[in-house]
Amino acid sequence: MKIIVGLGNPGKPYEHTRHNIGFDVIDALAEKWGTSLTNSKFNGMYTTVHRPEGKVLLVKPLTYMNLSGECIGPLMDYFDIAVEDLIVIYDDLDLETGKLRLRQKGSAGGHNGIKSLIQHLGTQEFNRIRVGISRPPAGMKVADYVLAKFLKEDQALIEDAIKNAVNAIEASLSKPFLDVMNHFNASK
Repeated sequence: MKIIVGLGNPGKPYEHTRHNIGFDVIDALAEKWGTSLTNSKFNGMYTTVHRPEGKVLLVKPLTYMNLSGECIGPLMDYFDIAVEDLIVIYDDLDLETGKLRLRQKGSAGGHNGIKSLIQHLGTQEFNRIRVGISRPPAGMKVADYVLAKFLKEDQALIEDAIKNAVNAIEASLSKPFLDVMNHFNASK
């Protein structure tokens, strides 16, 4: 079984903000697969999808970003999912808006959701799809920037990024993540 996790914050005020791009990717994937996240466990919403490649768990932690590991660690234990079968989607300030970067391991890079996952999983070695949101303009606080919605002129870039992330996830169900990573990192 694979587990695909989109990071974000629950609640209407956070919908479609930069920090919730992980939730947006999970929603796009669920819509494409004709399902919705209707189950809850360990303070997260999830659904199990039966794909030709095997079972896939789609998850949105409801713990708020900084405590994401409190949901994902217990959920992976409950379903007996190995860390190599985890893919996490989240926003990245250090990538241009709409750019994707796939990685198999690494530090949190200042991202509190990833810090929480590393703490609860006990490893930095898990698959990630980072979606670029760029840096805030001079004088704007990072917290205000990531909790704001995308600018109108960035909307097409974000829609493409979500489609590309969905394509990368689907490719990773039947191919090694390293191959998918090499393909998407080279082509984007």
